[in-house]
Amino acid sequence: MLSDIEIAQAAKLKRIDDLAHEAGLADEEFEPYGRDKAKVQLAAHRQPKGKLILVTATSGMPAGSGKTTTSIALTQGLKQLGENAVVALREPSLGPCFGMKGGAAGGGYSQVLPMEAINLHFTGDFHAISAANNLLAAMIDNARHQGQVDLKQVIWRRVVDLNDRMLRNIVSGLGGPANGIPTETGFDITVASELMAVLCLASDQEDLRRRIDALVVGIKRDGSAYTCKELGATGALMALLLEAIKPNLVQTLEGNLAFVHGGPFANIAHGCNSVMATKAALSLGDWAITEAGFGSDLGAEKFINIKCRMAGLNPAAIVIVTSTKALKWHGNVPLPEIGKPNVEALKAGICNLDAHLDNLSQFGPNIVVSLNHFHTDTEEEIEIIRAHCAARGVRFAVCDGFVDGGKGAMELAKQVMEAAEEVKPLNFSYEADDDVVTKIEKLATKVYGAAGIELAPAAQKDLKQLQELGFDKLPVCVAKTPYSLSHEPKLLGAPKGFTLPVQRLILNAGAGFVVATTGAIMRMPGLPKSPAALRIDVVDGKIVGLS
Repeated sequence: MLSDIEIAQAAKLKRIDDLAHEAGLADEEFEPYGRDKAKVQLAAHRQPKGKLILVTATSGMPAGSGKTTTSIALTQGLKQLGENAVVALREPSLGPCFGMKGGAAGGGYSQVLPMEAINLHFTGDFHAISAANNLLAAMIDNARHQGQVDLKQVIWRRVVDLNDRMLRNIVSGLGGPANGIPTETGFDITVASELMAVLCLASDQEDLRRRIDALVVGIKRDGSAYTCKELGATGALMALLLEAIKPNLVQTLEGNLAFVHGGPFANIAHGCNSVMATKAALSLGDWAITEAGFGSDLGAEKFINIKCRMAGLNPAAIVIVTSTKALKWHGNVPLPEIGKPNVEALKAGICNLDAHLDNLSQFGPNIVVSLNHFHTDTEEEIEIIRAHCAARGVRFAVCDGFVDGGKGAMELAKQVMEAAEEVKPLNFSYEADDDVVTKIEKLATKVYGAAGIELAPAAQKDLKQLQELGFDKLPVCVAKTPYSLSHEPKLLGAPKGFTLPVQRLILNAGAGFVVATTGAIMRMPGLPKSPAALRIDVVDGKIVGLS
């Protein structure tokens, strides 16, 4: 089989203006970025009308789950059945593209195109977010240098959309008064920045302005919050983000509309594409397929408790992606061995699927288990998972979207259509007026399987500051490893009874939540020993090695 990039480069794409016109978009509703991508700003009369399908997964493993590939395959499968389906995904970050995971545009014959552009610079959204973030940092430090404000603490950090562990903690302003005030600070990866969350949660330009105004960037000597609005930086940030807030329109390999916009990670941010892109997909399709990063304990939980709650969304059904490889990994099979038949390890690891099904059943919508099929899967292994789902009363389908595109996802599409016939109300994991600590406790015990939580001294200090500032009842965005339901990557399967250690509580007032970091999680990843960057090149004018 051809590689992902070879399949993508061999595909014949529709011109983006033809695709947009076929979807009924007027010329004033989209701006082409070349021949194969466009920025979209839908007319006010267009309102969401389709059914929303959320795609999530069992706990992660180094080889990935195939969640994005399944999301695209499902969209193409619905089209094969004569349905009007649109997919809404996140934009890939350069960090994983050049690091360990690779790109995030799907795989095989279930991809969004143009693959190279989407995985790299695309329409420049991430560059705009990085520039806006770092302009704000520069303006804060300049106001301090000029004596315009005296801050006890600077909260705002700089960002770059690459994995660079050397930038996690730095001291800036060295070299004398002309260079600024020496400050302990650091860099996060762009996809973990509050501005990324702000852009993804904003409902329109005015909401974006309101959220940027509300950014708390420092603490004044009297203990009060110093905001972006008070600094006077909102207008400049709005100018840099004016194009970035518009959803990006591209296409699947089989010609479905695809919105790819925003890209917060789910392990260190809220893990969902933009509200505007999701609503655009709902406005133009009878079915809108979207994915939330990593497993139900991370992306799906945040999709429901943060994104759906803020934006008034309600998924008609939830698809949970798993694979025999993932379940064997959680049955303690070493990574090089997970492609080999191993019924006992599969049975041992199926508890991870059960834990995620228990999580999702709390939220309300009907569930479909999608098995991401590999050629190494045996019929016996597939039947074990099928029978297990039947015993639990959960729909099940094998998805062959990687090899067969939409045709390989028709079984899944049929199951999803049946599951979505009855749209059930959403249940949230916590009450809106619960305090931050109660919210974390409820997530830890109800979603992760913990016995309780423990706040580190730094988190206790953060909590006191949140209470003094009046932000101690915001929703919670937990930063946690994707490899385990717990905070510890090596606790595979379905661990129970552990204590969740909370290291820091980071205020994101503009986004409207508090980030709770747990375990050893970091908001700036590092490169692996052999990063993907070593294998990416340009040969005869074509990019090679991108996956």
